[in-house]
Amino acid sequence: MTGVHASSAGHPAVSPGLWTLAWRRLRADRVAMLALAVVGVFLLSVLLAATGLVAADWEDEVAVNYAPPTFMGPDPALAALSRPPPPAPPNAFDPLAADVAAELARLKAGLARQGRAAQVARAATLPFGADKWGHDIVKKTIKGGQTSIVVGLVAALVAVALGTLFGALSGFYGGVVDDLFNWFYSVFTAIPSILMILAVAAVLQTRGVLTIVLILGLTGWTGPYRLIRAEYIKHKARDYVMAADAIGASGWRRMFVHIFPNVSHVALVQMSILVVGFIKAEVILSFLGFGVPVGVVSWGSMLNEAQNELILGKWWQLAAAASAMALLVTAFSLFADALRDALDPKLK
Repeated sequence: MTGVHASSAGHPAVSPGLWTLAWRRLRADRVAMLALAVVGVFLLSVLLAATGLVAADWEDEVAVNYAPPTFMGPDPALAALSRPPPPAPPNAFDPLAADVAAELARLKAGLARQGRAAQVARAATLPFGADKWGHDIVKKTIKGGQTSIVVGLVAALVAVALGTLFGALSGFYGGVVDDLFNWFYSVFTAIPSILMILAVAAVLQTRGVLTIVLILGLTGWTGPYRLIRAEYIKHKARDYVMAADAIGASGWRRMFVHIFPNVSHVALVQMSILVVGFIKAEVILSFLGFGVPVGVVSWGSMLNEAQNELILGKWWQLAAAASAMALLVTAFSLFADALRDALDPKLK
């Protein structure tokens, strides 16, 4: 057969697409696959926590206050406090005082028995310790990860959607539209990001997961906008776009049916990068008091609580939240770098 490349089965050979080549490069990168596995474990924990299969009872008081990790053993100070004091000897010279002392001793013994009975179901230690209310740190970390990861993913999706829309309009139409969006971009980038986030948080005032998503999404679109705008300026003059214009395709169809599939990898990489930044931003907001409300746990609220616990020498809540966040952020960063390299058309 001449002029056509054929496979051994007689069918024309099809060149692999961008996503196929990218997946092959990712599979060849062991670090990227390990990072993807770690991210997958965290996402699975979020799904299980959201459905109530894991950490649904994280608010149960299953241990004594500030129960240490199991490898440290029970806290001697807590054990001493849990023992009732010995009854004082009655006054032998005053019968009335002796009766009162005996009655008080019986009352103290009854209260001590009730206290010990209530304490039977509360463990003295847990695998990774407990907080000041006796909540299991492992379950609390999983539930807090659900809030932080959902905030990072949804806020990144909002930011990338806004940045892609604004960049497509600016790069495709140019002129006054481009000048308007560039003015907005200049205003947002002229203010330091943390100050912009705190300013929007002060304006919205209400606290909640939706508020954090809006704060981060409305302030994080500038990075995707800049890159998507440059891609649209480059692609709008390509032959396939001009051919679509010649056959009567509308501007929106050319932007989002013809051009966007060829620049979607830029948006995907930007989203993976923003997820990392927004998870850290949620932790900072919750630590500063602008984050999740009372009754909702996140890694940021755990770190906020841990700063007071450190004064008492209770470090395990800080270690659990910081370790989980560091592991996820590191894995997501490594995967984002590998994904960016895999989607680079210059790499073969």
